[in-house]
Amino acid sequence: MYDLKFILNFLKDLAKNNDREWFQDNKQRYQKAHAAFITLIGDLINKIGRFDPDIATLDSKKCVFRIYRDVRFSKNKTPYKNNFGANMSPGGRKSGLASYYIHIQPGASMLAGGMYHPEPENLARIRQEIDYNPGTLSEILQSSAFRNQFGEMKGEKLKRPPKGYDPEHLNIEWLKHKDFIVYKSISDGELTGKNFVTSAAEAFKVLRPFNNYFNVAVS
Repeated sequence: MYDLKFILNFLKDLAKNNDREWFQDNKQRYQKAHAAFITLIGDLINKIGRFDPDIATLDSKKCVFRIYRDVRFSKNKTPYKNNFGANMSPGGRKSGLASYYIHIQPGASMLAGGMYHPEPENLARIRQEIDYNPGTLSEILQSSAFRNQFGEMKGEKLKRPPKGYDPEHLNIEWLKHKDFIVYKSISDGELTGKNFVTSAAEAFKVLRPFNNYFNVAVS
């Protein structure tokens, strides 16, 4: 099983002591927290797989992001992330398809999904789908269940309309998006509640049509 309080406590201490010496001295704590997180992701995959078969066969270990930061091009030289994250996507974490994402960080945990930084050719396909088939996306975004869980679509946007699209296009604000994502914050109390995995899976079930819309667009 997994103890989410243990994970949060480790991450809190790591944020205060983000250096290699402390990490090595607490390597066993990290390994225990990391193993617990992998078990959590395995449970989530099992539950998501009941309504999204493309997720059911994923390897939980391959969905989890490394805790080690790439500091080569960053002003922040702390060597470790102060969070655990996992990306569950058809075809695996690096498939480039819309995904279910979980981020655990004390005071800043969240569930998220959608298409993040699609490659240029996929971005063009998505914009074409929005141009040709906006009704389906509108139904998803306007459904009460979706709005209650995730609110509005978010992500980085262009300041001007993308090339080839009329500034007066009815859905120009959607077309300006470079990311097509949604997320909901999770409090530490919700995270450590006994029903967290079930409630997370229920939120992801609401998210599935949103993910499907973009995956169909790029397929």
